[in-house]
Amino acid sequence: MLAKGAAKKVTIYVNQDTREHLTPVYESILDFLLHKRVSGATATRALAGFGAHRLVHTPKVEVLADHLPVRIEFIDTAEKVDQLLPALYDMVTDGLIEVQETTIVKVASKEKPAAEPKAPHLRQAGKAKMMRVYLGEADRWPGGAHGGNSEPLYDAIVKRLRMLDIAGATVYRGILGYGAKGHTHKQGLLHLSRDLPIMISVIETEEKLARAAEEIEKMLGDGLIAVSDVDIVRLVHSLPEAADAGLPSS
Repeated sequence: MLAKGAAKKVTIYVNQDTREHLTPVYESILDFLLHKRVSGATATRALAGFGAHRLVHTPKVEVLADHLPVRIEFIDTAEKVDQLLPALYDMVTDGLIEVQETTIVKVASKEKPAAEPKAPHLRQAGKAKMMRVYLGEADRWPGGAHGGNSEPLYDAIVKRLRMLDIAGATVYRGILGYGAKGHTHKQGLLHLSRDLPIMISVIETEEKLARAAEEIEKMLGDGLIAVSDVDIVRLVHSLPEAADAGLPSS
């Protein structure tokens, strides 16, 4: 990688259709520079131009479009440039090579830094409660956001859980099921049910979950809330003070 300080800039001018062994010479030059581990090189094609032949090359005339000039530019240390020039002289048989003294004032790279070693797993275990809320996909909650139209009830419940500072919730959409009314809800290629079963699963501390269950019960019409005891094991890579204090999403 280049460093700040003195360097040389090389600019090579060739025609787009100039070839070396059936390959455009500008491609051969770029391959050569890449092989020699030059820090970087850029080839640009001009919109128009003329050279020693005194003929203007322009894309407006199809027969002249292939002769448009190509400019190749790279910067490297003076020592590296001096090593490369003899080979470049041999490759550029019809064109121009320009070498300028220059100074590199800043080197920036977007390369990702080496990954830091992961901290050892921290294991957190304890008791908690799991709540499962069963409802239908077609169930609605009046009002919606900002007092607008109604919204899916499961969406409204998840929003309410976030307001109650619940650590996490997961919504599952069933593909087949039936409830207390005995109606089968099924998704198929020819039958897309608008009331597939929905389950919301939450794991939290007993105190927080009791409050959440009370709030959700007020929101449910037809549905079911089931609460059970669970043992949790949580693995984290961060230090205890940086870890999220809440419980994981179910």
